[in-house]
Amino acid sequence: MNNQFKTLEKFNTDDLFREVKTPCYVLDEAAFIKNGEILKKLQDRTGAKVLLAEKAFSNFTLFPLLSQYLAGTEASGLFEARLGREEMPEKEVHVFSAAFRDDEIVEVLKYADHIVFNSVRQLKRFGSAAKKAGKEVGLRINPECSTQEGHEIYDPCAPGSRLGVTRAVFNEEMDNETLSILDGIHFHTLCEQDSDALKKTADAVIKNWDDVLKKVRWVNMGGGHHITKDGYNIPLLEKVIATFQKKFGLQVYLEPGEAVALNAGYLVTRILDIVKNNGHKIPILDMSAACHTPDVIEMPYTPPLLGAAPVSSDEAATIALNNSSDDALSDAMNDLFGGALGEVLSEAITEPRRHVYRLAGPSCLAGDVIGDYALERELNIGDILIFGDMAIYSICKNNTFNGMPLPGIYLLDKEGKIELIKKFGYEDFKNRLG
Repeated sequence: MNNQFKTLEKFNTDDLFREVKTPCYVLDEAAFIKNGEILKKLQDRTGAKVLLAEKAFSNFTLFPLLSQYLAGTEASGLFEARLGREEMPEKEVHVFSAAFRDDEIVEVLKYADHIVFNSVRQLKRFGSAAKKAGKEVGLRINPECSTQEGHEIYDPCAPGSRLGVTRAVFNEEMDNETLSILDGIHFHTLCEQDSDALKKTADAVIKNWDDVLKKVRWVNMGGGHHITKDGYNIPLLEKVIATFQKKFGLQVYLEPGEAVALNAGYLVTRILDIVKNNGHKIPILDMSAACHTPDVIEMPYTPPLLGAAPVSSDEAATIALNNSSDDALSDAMNDLFGGALGEVLSEAITEPRRHVYRLAGPSCLAGDVIGDYALERELNIGDILIFGDMAIYSICKNNTFNGMPLPGIYLLDKEGKIELIKKFGYEDFKNRLG
């Protein structure tokens, strides 16, 4: 059993989830504690402060637990800022938005401790009001240093990016009066990356923004840090933090979302039907990739499945082709020999096949596919399947396309007890529409 399912090693999962209504999300308290302890030790050793990026995980039932380990929350707008203030009231609330609204800025400042602007224009427009309200004022910069390959949609440093101020624009638009109200700078360039990518980015920031770093009090290195992933290079991260502390005397902030909730949740689902198409065996689940795990399609990625290994689409297609050929040959054997001999020969042909399935959802979207998986066992209608690493970018992004019910949310506590936190029904679908 891999790390995504570490907690489940001690349970019979069929018994554990037998009574839950599927599909449902299950939050793993023990995994949150493990991640929290790693992040707390990092803060204790370095003096850096770690914030929860609510865009990745915003289930506030866990906020009292997480507040024992984290310095606060990071929000992407008004509602997340309010949630952070209400549910971690004694902790810091930071907020960044690509653009703040005139009709919301006063309320944003009511909840936020730090407010980070995305342009010099917005800094000039709202910065003085933020300072008068006693808030820390920051500006997001674009280090113009890409460290990702093949995922431009997640690259804030891609050409034409709308996120962060380039040095050329900063030089053109900044004036001394505006610079005087600036308390910190923010950069966020990573996505599920190790600290070598941060080191490369940090070097670019220090090289091109040295003069500004000398004039501010803090630096926020954004999110995308895979700190709690096995094998992550924490010593290098600590060296990067120390560089900003020693060279510029800055308070360092990190705002990961994934590192807080990594491998700390599951999506439990049941098989409704199994269809066949050109050799593919396709279980139809009661969960939908499009509705319940949209990052599976947007990222895209194939989520971990308990007791299975993902296979490439090419490998699945090859197996399906072989299965189709075997089916035809099996039928021919039955037609040719008939009776018991035909059945024996048919089974001999099909027996060596791998149990490879294309798991899919029940919506009308043709591409509502979770992925292709190889299993050691054959699947049947009614079987429970468990996807891992489902605490992040799932519950906070799900939707009711096709009138699909939202999955309930359960907590698996550290003692092994499972408790329903929230259930949803027709009214949750209807109330969004009118």
